[in-house]
Amino acid sequence: MHGGDDRRIGAYLVETDDGLALQDCGPSSCVPALHDALAAHGIELADVSHLLLSHIHLDHAGAAGVLVREQPGLTVHISEIGAPHLVDPTRLEASARRLYGDAFDPLWGELAPVPEANISVVGDEAIVLAVFPTPGHAAHHVSYLHDDGTLYSGDAAGVRVTPGRFVFPPTPPPEIDLVAWGRALDEIERRAPARLALTHFGVFDDAERHLQAMRETMNAWAERVAHGMDEPTFVAAARADVLASDPDEVDAYDRAAPYWHCFLGLERYWRKRAEASTA
Repeated sequence: MHGGDDRRIGAYLVETDDGLALQDCGPSSCVPALHDALAAHGIELADVSHLLLSHIHLDHAGAAGVLVREQPGLTVHISEIGAPHLVDPTRLEASARRLYGDAFDPLWGELAPVPEANISVVGDEAIVLAVFPTPGHAAHHVSYLHDDGTLYSGDAAGVRVTPGRFVFPPTPPPEIDLVAWGRALDEIERRAPARLALTHFGVFDDAERHLQAMRETMNAWAERVAHGMDEPTFVAAARADVLASDPDEVDAYDRAAPYWHCFLGLERYWRKRAEASTA
């Protein structure tokens, strides 16, 4: 229910042999909605033992510190690179405030630190889920594969808003890496998940088609920016892409991962590559 939208940010409740887990948790501004959703399943936050984070971006992990404060027994699983930014989120918050300005607080709410004692750095496994790196959207991004075939992919498998079919990569600044993202998609395909659970937004059973569509859009959108397309033209073209596939969901996709965010990340990616090549 981020911004009152029930298809913008998702968190998943996962049953494990070591108790209940949440996979991603959304921002602090959504904690009341999270409590309501848990209560609808007859569950309280105190019943949840683990938090499995794909990466530290606020729409995925912003509420982690607040949840640990409410449930001190909560173990927070995160990559080694991401862990220090949960313990001390000062730099993360400063970066986000530069981007969002006065909209930061109503959008995201409090960014509380996670005590180091609650952090568990993931290796190849977290509880009973297999874990593997899926960089591209963020260098520290990881995905979780359940033995029932469900891949909790965070942002690695892209954005697709239920009941839509269109898939696109969320490419906000500052650290997207298209080459690494392509390799991450290879790793996902190699594991042949039965279904994909996306934070933005829903569970999809056509994993093979979905991942191919993700590659195609990532390549097409990257090429547009590489060849000089400006932001207004890119946004219009992205909206047209979604319109052709899912005409009723163009705005829902934009709310889940704004098209202008995608342009900014791609523009920065190509600009930095050009600067590095010149240097």
